[in-house]
Amino acid sequence: MLPKLSVITIVYNNAAAIERTMLSVLNQSYKNIEYIVIDGASTDGTLTIVKQYEKRLAKLISEKDKGIYDAMNKGLAQASGDYVLFMNSGDEIYELDTVEKIFATSPNADIYYGETEMYDENWNSLGRRRHQAPDTFNWRSFKYGMSISHQAIYVKRSLTEPYDLQYKYSSDIDWIIKIAKKASNIVNTHLYVAKYLVGGMSKQKHRESLKERFKIFSHYYGFVANVINHVVIAFNLGFYFLKHRRTND
Repeated sequence: MLPKLSVITIVYNNAAAIERTMLSVLNQSYKNIEYIVIDGASTDGTLTIVKQYEKRLAKLISEKDKGIYDAMNKGLAQASGDYVLFMNSGDEIYELDTVEKIFATSPNADIYYGETEMYDENWNSLGRRRHQAPDTFNWRSFKYGMSISHQAIYVKRSLTEPYDLQYKYSSDIDWIIKIAKKASNIVNTHLYVAKYLVGGMSKQKHRESLKERFKIFSHYYGFVANVINHVVIAFNLGFYFLKHRRTND
């Protein structure tokens, strides 16, 4: 029997993009999908758009929440599938047969993962993420940065637990590491599996996100090792921008 996939979409005031995200899920060739939408009490017409597809949803919740990870926890609590995927508003499953292709790569994996393509606000492709998905992945793989985006990882629901709400911006990193530590069969699909809308996070939130990431990485990898790893991250980042500046000159 085909495994059941719970796809969870979190949305708040994103009428411009929510339908595009929803159709990338609802029109999948893979039929054993449970689709859950968690709306944070939107006021811009988002809910009107979502309700056009309500009959095709397993669950729709629209209420105020305490932030994105609180909303994601609400979705996780509703999920009953064998696997869970978070595909938040603005992002897309890569192609309409992507889920079918993923589950065809290998049976009964604990985690399936793939590559992500970035898009700007006008939905123009920016190419692959700077952090390429690693050939092999385990809980230590994030030591030089988040090499897999949460849109590109399908996880066995039995390995999941609620997101830690002490982290406001980077709890998805903590969540994936926890799952990866429990996983014994992690499959690289070698596919592009998600399209990611590049967000406009403020500098203040970006700084807070980096502080949280440092705290999470120190917890799992050790403080001294994490400092050394961040020197490598800074070097790689500088080399990346220097290389691309020369390419663009």
